[in-house]
Amino acid sequence: MPDDLSRPPHAEGGAALDLGVPTAARVYDVMLDGKDNYAIDRQVAEASLAVMPELKQIALHNRAMLHRVVRHLAAEQGITQFLDLGSGLPTARNTHEVAQEAAPGAKVVYVDIDPLVLVHGHAILADNPDTAVVTADIRRPREVLDHPDVRAHIDFDAPVCVMLVGILHHLLDEEDPNGIVATLRDAVAPGSYFFITNFTRLGDAPESVELEKVLLSQLGTGRVRTPEELEAFFDGLELLPPGIVPLPLWRPDGIVRDSGSIAARFMTGGVAVKR
Repeated sequence: MPDDLSRPPHAEGGAALDLGVPTAARVYDVMLDGKDNYAIDRQVAEASLAVMPELKQIALHNRAMLHRVVRHLAAEQGITQFLDLGSGLPTARNTHEVAQEAAPGAKVVYVDIDPLVLVHGHAILADNPDTAVVTADIRRPREVLDHPDVRAHIDFDAPVCVMLVGILHHLLDEEDPNGIVATLRDAVAPGSYFFITNFTRLGDAPESVELEKVLLSQLGTGRVRTPEELEAFFDGLELLPPGIVPLPLWRPDGIVRDSGSIAARFMTGGVAVKR
């Protein structure tokens, strides 16, 4: 793991990364059994798993839905541009691999605030001219949209898939996630898609309340939202069937056997189109 390195990696421009501060991207990497994380990230992951052991399975459900959505949009809807916001580390079978397998030449831009994503992204994607990695803060969506590397790959006069997969629950209410989505919605062309997933409050599961407390105290982010709050993210858009559902139930490839479990229900999401 990166902790074994003799010195911390450096971001673009030579600034050392702060290994004492956890990030959502690396905590998610822990949940996916990745190796690009640090002790502080594993500490947050372990505290979260102590409250909700199903989080690893939830992370796998999130990644599996990403595969299904990207494949569907690239292969069946003709979408060849993907803006993956709050992307996390571009690990195996991520957006670019699925999209470019279904639609060779598809353009993918990963955006994350964690400089380590840029470091690893450049190494992984060095030979992929159709994919870029950008360090930016999605809380300033206009800056993301105007970033030269985003503009070099994404034509906003043509349809694009805007991906907010497992990232909006890392924005606090006062950071105006609805306003961020609205800015993005207004910036893209008709025929564009929005793919959103979020931790969802379960009325019969006190674990969801406790998990929110752990994430807020240790990571500084982690807002478990109600189904109604998640629906509001899709205002002005037309949801694709089956609507906003637990992740395994969005157009599954096979029979879903655990649809009633916390692992299946705690995170919900949907895909919608801008007309």
